[in-house]
Amino acid sequence: MSTDLAQQLREGTTKSHSMAENVSFVKSFLGGVVDKNSYRKLVANLFFIYVAIEEQMEKNKNHKSIKFIYFPQLFRKSSLIEDLNYYYGSNWLNQIKPSSATQVYIDRICNVGNNQPELLIAHAYTRYIGDLSGGQILKKIAKNAMNLSTNKGTAFYDFDLIQDEKNFKDMYRNSLNNIPLNSNEINQIISEANVAFNLNMKMFQELDSNLIKIMIMLLLSSINNLRKKFA
Repeated sequence: MSTDLAQQLREGTTKSHSMAENVSFVKSFLGGVVDKNSYRKLVANLFFIYVAIEEQMEKNKNHKSIKFIYFPQLFRKSSLIEDLNYYYGSNWLNQIKPSSATQVYIDRICNVGNNQPELLIAHAYTRYIGDLSGGQILKKIAKNAMNLSTNKGTAFYDFDLIQDEKNFKDMYRNSLNNIPLNSNEINQIISEANVAFNLNMKMFQELDSNLIKIMIMLLLSSINNLRKKFA
């Protein structure tokens, strides 16, 4: 019997989804304004988040609920490593660490995976379906904004193991709907999906502050150059 979990998740996270999209960093990105330094920090943060999600999904792949949405073809770790090599060089692992908000996000994923694995459904849904749905649009924006002439630096958005994204999303939604869950578990998953959106929002807000700092530094540099010119 279908629980209609996919539709319930969609409707139950509408407000959180809208709030996340209205964070300045996200609005700037969607508007085609992408600072390369902030973007590479985003890639680094996403690497740590996906490592956590994928480790927990792997560990719980035989769980009665998780087995329905265990699709390794969605995993993003290897594509993020490819992007990290591009933005940081081969020594990327020694140059990155999770931001404060990212660490809170990671801790939440690990806590859920260790204590209430069915709530991983919320984190997988929030990240993977979002990536798959808007990936090609975001890839195009990133390439144009950062003047990337090749596909290097945007591997994150490529799902090479998925031939037909629409068919896959239909299949994923069907799998969500067939997970044997009671009403209390469904409510908890929807609540956790809203937590996941909030954690993403906090991560984006950190990038906002980084972008503001960069803009201030550029402004101060311009002022100093003008002062020297007219001294």
